[in-house]
Amino acid sequence: MRKFIFLLLALVSFAASAQEQVVAWSTDVKENGNGNYTLTIKADIADGWHIYDATYSMTPTTIQFTTPEGIELSGELRALSTAKPVSDEFFGNYGEYEGEAVYEQDITVTGKGGKIKALVSYQACCEGSCTPPNEEELTIEVGEITPAAEIKEVKNAASSGSLWAMILEAIIWGLAALVTPCVFPMIPMTVSFFMKSSGSVAKGRLNASLYGLFIVALYTLPIAAIIIITRLVGGGAVTADIFQWLATHWLPNILFFIVFMVFAASFFGAFEITLPSWLVNKSDANSEKGGIAGIFFMALTLVLVSFSCTGPIIGSVLIKSTAGEFWEPIITMLAFSTTFALPFTIFAFFPSILKKLPKSGGWLNSVKVVLGFVEVALGFKFLSVADQVYHWGILDREVYLAIWIVVFTLLGFYLLGKIRFAHDSEIKHLSVGRLALAIAVFSFVVYLIPGMWGAPLEKLSGYLPPQSSLDFDLSKQQIVAAPQQDNTTSGVKYGDVLHLPHGLNGFFNLAEAEAYAEKVDKPVFIDFTGHGCVNCREMEARVWSDPAVLELLRNEYVICALYTDDKMELPQSEWVTTDNGKTLKSLGKVNAHYALTRFGVNAQPYYVLQGKNEKILVEPRGYNLDAAAFVEFLKKGVEEYRK
Repeated sequence: MRKFIFLLLALVSFAASAQEQVVAWSTDVKENGNGNYTLTIKADIADGWHIYDATYSMTPTTIQFTTPEGIELSGELRALSTAKPVSDEFFGNYGEYEGEAVYEQDITVTGKGGKIKALVSYQACCEGSCTPPNEEELTIEVGEITPAAEIKEVKNAASSGSLWAMILEAIIWGLAALVTPCVFPMIPMTVSFFMKSSGSVAKGRLNASLYGLFIVALYTLPIAAIIIITRLVGGGAVTADIFQWLATHWLPNILFFIVFMVFAASFFGAFEITLPSWLVNKSDANSEKGGIAGIFFMALTLVLVSFSCTGPIIGSVLIKSTAGEFWEPIITMLAFSTTFALPFTIFAFFPSILKKLPKSGGWLNSVKVVLGFVEVALGFKFLSVADQVYHWGILDREVYLAIWIVVFTLLGFYLLGKIRFAHDSEIKHLSVGRLALAIAVFSFVVYLIPGMWGAPLEKLSGYLPPQSSLDFDLSKQQIVAAPQQDNTTSGVKYGDVLHLPHGLNGFFNLAEAEAYAEKVDKPVFIDFTGHGCVNCREMEARVWSDPAVLELLRNEYVICALYTDDKMELPQSEWVTTDNGKTLKSLGKVNAHYALTRFGVNAQPYYVLQGKNEKILVEPRGYNLDAAAFVEFLKKGVEEYRK
């Protein structure tokens, strides 16, 4: 009955005090000579509040120490503060600390030293209100700490391989935008206008060059301004937080998915998406002023008029690039806009090439429809990211693949002329180009089909949900038969919703991984990863799958995957408060904060090999598809650990 009454009171007071931080813990170390030290742990308690001493029967204040090899506790924990005596008919006699509570613990260092973890469990109460029982882990450095391996600047390394891929993708999208019905007919018209109205060939080329430069500026400068302003106002971390939110939160991902479906429907001919006519008309009227201002407004008019075709393409480029460093959107948009604007300048310098351009016609609408199919396929990537981050379980790998198989099969039939939309011209004869594209599309479909039963599909690993989400995986039998590392992951934190690839066992909480690594005497392989991280899936599919890498991970390391974008809310005892007072409550934010404050990185993947006392064994690595180099990285970590 006493426990029931206590729990009832705790529930009543929870709403009023759950978020209040009323106890601040601090530590100090005093060296006594001959390897002896005294640790001091102090609690500063807010006015009107108290915590309980060790005699309280329900939520006493306790401190549990975890010491590394070479450090031993000497004697018992001592409470230096005097507790106010209390006598209660329910809980008996106990003490309360008000203002402050100070504890001391003697230790003996037989080795060089290390880091001691102190887990403090307590509850704070005031008149008629209590916080929930809380835990706080304190880290205390004692003696001579083994220096960690030098960590060089690796922010670029985490995504360096993908930056060029993003630039190439942006260039491809820029070329695709040029052959849309909104843009292609404008090329010869615009170039001819500059050559005829400028009075001289040289001036015409200059005006066309300015026109192209303004197009690049109109696409690139707005996104650059947003990024730079947010960085100046809130710092790089704020900009990274914005992009992290865009890349992983359910709201923008669902909105992006809907936008892509709407644009796809427009590409199929269901309706036409246009900007307000007054905006286009006003820009067009200003373009008649002449001079540099007129050229600028001509470029602005092109950007506005072509929005219905380029909008989803620009969205694809920007959204894809926001998953990485905050400079990548600027660089990728610069690549897209330069590709998009370059023909207007090139044709001005070499007008004879204009005669070789194909004439406008029904093929332009076919390009638009093909882009519509591609938009449908890409749109489901955003829904997939939200599904993985929030663990909804509605878009598993086989469902995702089924959608792609159907979409690209329909695209193949469209290219063959078996499917027609409202604005399509009748295809009387199949051209060689359409036949070649149809063959490529159907070949892609054939490549996708085995993935329904467990084929890894390495080339698409970054775009697909993880293979662990498959309900029926024929390859699992082979994975189970492979040798497993000797640690068990049954019952580990978050193991019910998070999984490692290739049947590997491991942990998803660093403290658990470190404790187990000390038990089995192995280094920790820390994998900073994310559900929405394309590069992470690529590394797992193309590098981790290497037999030599798998053998080392299974047998020589304790694996710990730290997801930096997972939205799972942690219990209050595991919340982290940053230096600026912000409270981090989700698993992903806590892991991302640790990666940023400990290693100075906010890009994934990022791999750290950690030994005893949190020693970094070798320089961490980022995104790099060289499997042989990754094997050497792992081997060197083992060698350093065993020294």
